[in-house]
Amino acid sequence: MTTKILANRGGLHNRVTKQIYLRPFNLHETEEFFKMKGFPMQRKQIIETYMVVGGIPYYLDMFQKSLSVAQNIDNLFFSSNAPLKNEFGFLFKSLFNDSELYQKVIETLSTKIKGLTKQEIISEAKLLDNGYLSKVLDNLCQCDFVRSYNAFGKKEREVMYQLTDLYSLFYLRFVKNYTGRDEHHWSHILDSTLAWKGYAFEQVCLQHVSQIKKKIGISGIETSVSSWQCKSFTDSDGTQWNGGQIDLVIDRRDDYINLCEMKYSDGKFVITKDYNDTMLDRRDTFLRVTHTRKTPIITMVTSMGVAHNMYWDNVQSEIESEDLFEND
Repeated sequence: MTTKILANRGGLHNRVTKQIYLRPFNLHETEEFFKMKGFPMQRKQIIETYMVVGGIPYYLDMFQKSLSVAQNIDNLFFSSNAPLKNEFGFLFKSLFNDSELYQKVIETLSTKIKGLTKQEIISEAKLLDNGYLSKVLDNLCQCDFVRSYNAFGKKEREVMYQLTDLYSLFYLRFVKNYTGRDEHHWSHILDSTLAWKGYAFEQVCLQHVSQIKKKIGISGIETSVSSWQCKSFTDSDGTQWNGGQIDLVIDRRDDYINLCEMKYSDGKFVITKDYNDTMLDRRDTFLRVTHTRKTPIITMVTSMGVAHNMYWDNVQSEIESEDLFEND
């Protein structure tokens, strides 16, 4: 649609009277949708639903209010006639002409959860560098399957691409290669999926940056959003640094930088001594590598809040999943 209609240079040129960006529901809109449908869902269950299918109304409408979230997921993905078991292939065939190439890019990105550069995608997927990949990536970004971003301090040509479509992430992780016949598969493995929940929750947070900024109180301040990572190294003074990674960096015009730690847990997140040491080491490494003169603010974004123990004072601001439900 973008290339053949909106950017058409032939008979359809300048025939579009208005463009509407139809984005997925955010958490606030998803909650309103379920309320309208009469679902007795708490926000914890809404987030669990969102981590599986995102804010796509078509998928959300398939949920049955007589079933729990886990039962709905079993019904949609693992039952004998599961409607979303084969949706992945049908979806790409309906959207893109070269659907196999688009799927290959998506599947390649799913193996590197923090993202890849264009050249890394070409290498990992063993593609020809004929220039067409740029169009594929642009289309995937416009359709909200993928996000493009620059790592903090990196040049624009080093843009990263990250798979953010939550349905695709869930499908490729749990459904594509599942060959069993357990119609209650998700209910049976739910307690062993904490690692996936952690990553999926990060993606939910990244799709609600405006809500995070609102809670922090910086909605009116000019910002740029990026990530940061570096490998371990030894500096010129012989000091060894462990390196690290920060998935959400909010660089502010008022000379502060929020370094966001996003953590999913079933109860309040407890900052242990080891995690506290890692968190502070990551902050110090960020300052050493980037040479920024802005003040870093450690910000915790968690599903159930942070336990106020002896290490909590090292956190300057805190956001809970409840705050992500604010309407933007």
